[in-house]
Amino acid sequence: MIKTDPNDPNDPNAYKRQHMHNKHTDDLIDHYWASIEYVSKLIQSSELKAGLILSIYGIMLNFIYQNIPMVVDKVTHDTFFYILLFIWFVITVCSMYFSIRCFMPRIEGKYEKNIFFFGDIVSKFGDIKEFSRTFYNISIEEEKLFDQLGQQIYINSKIASLKFKYVNKSLKLLALGLILLLVIVIYYIVMTL
Repeated sequence: MIKTDPNDPNDPNAYKRQHMHNKHTDDLIDHYWASIEYVSKLIQSSELKAGLILSIYGIMLNFIYQNIPMVVDKVTHDTFFYILLFIWFVITVCSMYFSIRCFMPRIEGKYEKNIFFFGDIVSKFGDIKEFSRTFYNISIEEEKLFDQLGQQIYINSKIASLKFKYVNKSLKLLALGLILLLVIVIYYIVMTL
């Protein structure tokens, strides 16, 4: 097989091969960035869900706080009622904890410094000139560029996975808490009739 120089002005197919190579590279870059964008939207989605869960608790706790004096007056000596209320409170606190944890994931593990990770940009590449040089050098070397993009997709996916794990735990506890709260309300109504 004869090797040809893609920049050879005498080779009529050199431009076409170079164009095809550039198109493939551009398509790969678009694919990597689309993956990063997709995972970033998953992260935003998990944070939105965690925020909605906390909002639900805010409304619920406000309603309970406003009505607790009336409830306590009617069931002062009912131990079972207070046990149910305590269990509901523990479930609620745990659910809120997992929602809040969604906003503060910790990435465990050691990773190479990455030109696309904001934490590394300001802490591992020296000053602005050194970062700009490193960014440029990695950007012109396809293999290094795709390696850095792939690593960032992996790290972002790990963050998204952790956030969704916390949100799912919070949602399950919210559902359990709502069921228990319904039981408490029914029990309260029956006991005060």
